[in-house]
Amino acid sequence: MLTLITYDVSTADAAGRKRLSKVAKICVNYGQRVQNSVFECDLDNAQLVVVRDKLLKTMDDKQDSLRIYNLGNNYANRIEHYGVKTAYDPEDALIL
Repeated sequence: MLTLITYDVSTADAAGRKRLSKVAKICVNYGQRVQNSVFECDLDNAQLVVVRDKLLKTMDDKQDSLRIYNLGNNYANRIEHYGVKTAYDPEDALIL
């Protein structure tokens, strides 16, 4: 199912900058970055549980925020894209 992961990590101190890097690396391993802190991920339920757990363990819930949107399997009609970045097929192979 297509899942949208967004985050906002406080970078006011060195620990925050380190958390931001860790959160981004976790997301890169599971999906495609579509904007600075926004990733589209094609995940099954087990993968979603794993990535959510990793992100929650990494973030500071007093300073950071994490939003996860489950768009499901019929996502194609729910996404509109405008602008310069080219669209991609989330079901294609993810190259790391």
